[in-house]
Amino acid sequence: MSTREFYMRIEGMSCPDCEVRVKKALEGAGGVDVKADFRHGEARFKAAGSADTAKLISAVRQAGYRPVSVVAADPTGTGISDLAANAGRPRPRAVHARDYDLAIVGSGGAAFAAAIRARDLGARVVMIERGILGGTCVNIGCIPSKTLLRAGEIYHVAGHHPFRGITTEAGPLDLGAMVRQKDELVADLRQHKYADLVNEYGWDLVYGEAAFADDHTLQVGERMITAAAVLIATGARPAVPDIPGLHEAGFLTSTTALALDRLPGSVAVIGAGYVALELGQLLSRLGARVTLMQRSPVLLKNYGPEIGAAMAEVLSDEGIEVLTGVHYRYVEQGPGSRRIHLELNGQPYVIETEEILVAAGRQPNTEALHVERAGVHLGARGEIGVDAELRTNVPHILAAGDVTLGPQFVYVAAHEGGVAAENALGAHKQVDLSVVPAVTFTTPAIATVGLTETAARAAGYDVRTSVLPLSAVPRALVNHDTRGLFKLVADANTDQVLGVHILAENAGDVIHAATLAVKFHLTVTDLATTLAPYLTMAEGLRLAAQTFDRDVTKLSCCAG
Repeated sequence: MSTREFYMRIEGMSCPDCEVRVKKALEGAGGVDVKADFRHGEARFKAAGSADTAKLISAVRQAGYRPVSVVAADPTGTGISDLAANAGRPRPRAVHARDYDLAIVGSGGAAFAAAIRARDLGARVVMIERGILGGTCVNIGCIPSKTLLRAGEIYHVAGHHPFRGITTEAGPLDLGAMVRQKDELVADLRQHKYADLVNEYGWDLVYGEAAFADDHTLQVGERMITAAAVLIATGARPAVPDIPGLHEAGFLTSTTALALDRLPGSVAVIGAGYVALELGQLLSRLGARVTLMQRSPVLLKNYGPEIGAAMAEVLSDEGIEVLTGVHYRYVEQGPGSRRIHLELNGQPYVIETEEILVAAGRQPNTEALHVERAGVHLGARGEIGVDAELRTNVPHILAAGDVTLGPQFVYVAAHEGGVAAENALGAHKQVDLSVVPAVTFTTPAIATVGLTETAARAAGYDVRTSVLPLSAVPRALVNHDTRGLFKLVADANTDQVLGVHILAENAGDVIHAATLAVKFHLTVTDLATTLAPYLTMAEGLRLAAQTFDRDVTKLSCCAG
């Protein structure tokens, strides 16, 4: 009687004794040469070619564990048959015809989410990384920047707080000590949230620069790796504008700015997006003289005029110079400083600064991949173009995360990675990014979700809006900090909430409730009539909704 090899993905095993129990269960159902691994959540065994897979699955369930899927080698040896324990799971691709079911290029948020999901589905996975494991977020993005922003906030509050009777001061700054603490946190999270998971889930990790040899083959050094499907998750890096003399004069990026161990006396920032605002305010609060420059005539033009004007006032009050509508001419290196030559309001203008920080968007990491060998098309900026299933024009090659130049958030990348993994293994899920919250971690923070007033009108809505100054929010009053506002955008005909835009302390925490309101088509009335906890910033959502129909400044503190 012929036998076949089987692979079963199992949840619930947590110790060597679990391996023994699973082994006995499978042997009792007809399995032989059983090898169970609780760390990787799997069992491999042989059974008769006509084995009753339902019996195998039932035996493991009766032993107290949860079979996720069972796959068996094709009789031809060219692929695997899906005998999933749970109906509807995507079908893994061939593992015998090629080295892996899924090859993932990159090791950031999208890559790890994809690898975890693919292993949950029983696929053989290889991840290829050319540099440091973990990608942008943990190494040079979210984690290091936000911990330093929090440090800068505390340092600033020590020297600038609104409460009488309390004397505090900001003493001498040791930037090197701050950065070392940041590096310790990054190393710890990179180990526990990334490196440790490779063995936990059981995929292969290969270090080296990956390039396509053909649409199923990646070359890494001298090694050729074949896979039924490939996921490109190589991320993006800071884009550098083409300004004459900039490269010769030298500049900082978000990556190198987060590694400074000495604070520059002055910094001129090219750009005024979220990275520019966050790092510009950080450097200013630590003691540098900061100038923000942008080509657009309006600050934060995509957030609406109220948010932009209020944020400009915050920056000005903190001593940050904001120049809008600039045209960059050239940069030159002077003795001990750099000079940026501009046109401002049609007139020549020169900024002299110790350092230049470039924060002018992101550029996808695709140059080394040689995607043309696989027939994959690139966009105008070098990005990987994908459809709603995250497939490229070559259907078994997918892309997720920043390399597609979609919303540049790690939570978007991780969501896309999971969906891409399922689609690579045979599913046809679509990614819906119509409701994506965004947060800029300035102080006060900026958070937004849904349509702005301008975008809603352009989409054909009959729009009505409310703008609530933070001076009408009790939490802001007790904080003695009323800088900011809430703005709601609604459909005048249906009362549906179309967008929410906030400039306030803890705006990033509040925006999740607003995201649910936009995603699930709640109305202004829903927000206005739902209880909100008093003396929280979240109460601003309810008050902003009430503002559509009445003057909330004429209500008692808790009335509604």
